[in-house]
Amino acid sequence: MSQTLQAVRGMNDILPEEAEIWENFEDIVRDWLKGYGYRPLRMPILEPEPLFRRAIGEVTDIVEKEMYAFEDALNGERLALRPEGTAGCVRAAIQHNLVAAGGPQRLYYQGPMFRHERPQKGRYRQFHQIGVEALGFAGPDIDAELIIMGARLWGQLGFSDVKLEINSLGSTEERARHRAALVAYFESNRDSLDEDSQRRLLANPLRILDSKNPAMQEIIEAAPKLAEYLGDESREHFEALQALLGEAGVTWRLNHRLVRGLDYYNRTVFEWVSGRLGAQGTVCAGGRYDGLVSQLGGKPMPAAGFAMGVERLLALWREGGEVEYAVERPIPHVYVVNNGEQAQRLAFRAAEVLRDIGLDVLLHCGGGSFKSQMKKADASGAILALVIGEDEAAVSEVAIKPLRMGGEQRRIPFRDLAETVAGSLYEIEPLPEDIEFGVGAGVKNGSV
Repeated sequence: MSQTLQAVRGMNDILPEEAEIWENFEDIVRDWLKGYGYRPLRMPILEPEPLFRRAIGEVTDIVEKEMYAFEDALNGERLALRPEGTAGCVRAAIQHNLVAAGGPQRLYYQGPMFRHERPQKGRYRQFHQIGVEALGFAGPDIDAELIIMGARLWGQLGFSDVKLEINSLGSTEERARHRAALVAYFESNRDSLDEDSQRRLLANPLRILDSKNPAMQEIIEAAPKLAEYLGDESREHFEALQALLGEAGVTWRLNHRLVRGLDYYNRTVFEWVSGRLGAQGTVCAGGRYDGLVSQLGGKPMPAAGFAMGVERLLALWREGGEVEYAVERPIPHVYVVNNGEQAQRLAFRAAEVLRDIGLDVLLHCGGGSFKSQMKKADASGAILALVIGEDEAAVSEVAIKPLRMGGEQRRIPFRDLAETVAGSLYEIEPLPEDIEFGVGAGVKNGSV
């Protein structure tokens, strides 16, 4: 007997009850983004591998260890499953000339990302992100908007313990001066560095500051701080950001060690962190990446954005208890019971007539006795059952049986179906205006 196949480890099925929670969350997020003027963009899951090497950086965990990359067997092209969304968004903006054609752009995207890492709580090999990108905006005001947006969403979701950390990485020149100081400092303390940090010492010393190795925390804390190397323009940008956040009532902690894991960031970087998710506590992170557009072949353009981990946010929503996250199973207005070939044809038409007037209708499929079907109708939670047998179908009638309110089962002409059912349900749930009643509604081609 063959072994039962299962999903790839770290790539999870989202079953109906959980998927309904996701849809509820996504509806909240879409309304929130619309309120700030952000528009949707959809990019491919598969991109050229060089896109991520150029954008993220060669000496990063994502490119070195985690990216799913392979050679296309048909043409030899190097491809990669996207490990993050910003690079693809910028690539799309350049390819389709979005900013030049339409001015600065507020964009968002959502969907799966892929990283080959050890699955654990809040971290999976296929995970989902919602990314927000603002292209063509140079000032600290857009940085502030991106952060304030997050604060508003946490309020809507009822999160009271998500904290903001911010830092400035300065300009390329300022980071170069800081980099030289870091290299000299860590060189003088090389014996205290772990193997990973020694490897990064010359390639990307800034990433050493992001090390989680407990044995290195003391030496990292004493390392030269980037803030000491910021020029007037970067310092003014960062101070203006802090003033805007203060004006909006957003509190933050200045974290000099916050560098982010992607090479394309400059100036403002930020993370929203929760203590309820253990070591994987970051639920939203981003910052400014003014050099990325030109780095990927476009004309120089300022840009900023952030990404949110959907699984982590849903874990907070589920565990916190501040917001009722559960979504009830959909309950139909009407359950259509049918028995017999002619009755089945009329049942299909009846269901479409009722859907035309805005009702949710569950049509029984799979046969079975009237008794077994009525048990399923009652279990569905429907308010009414529509009962159609061969006797009813022969004279183009249907029977209406109340399931959740008083009243006897009664037969009516099929032509009166929509109006009669609407009248029975109207007091419970008002129906849409401009309803078209009668046999002309619903499925108009074909006959019973």
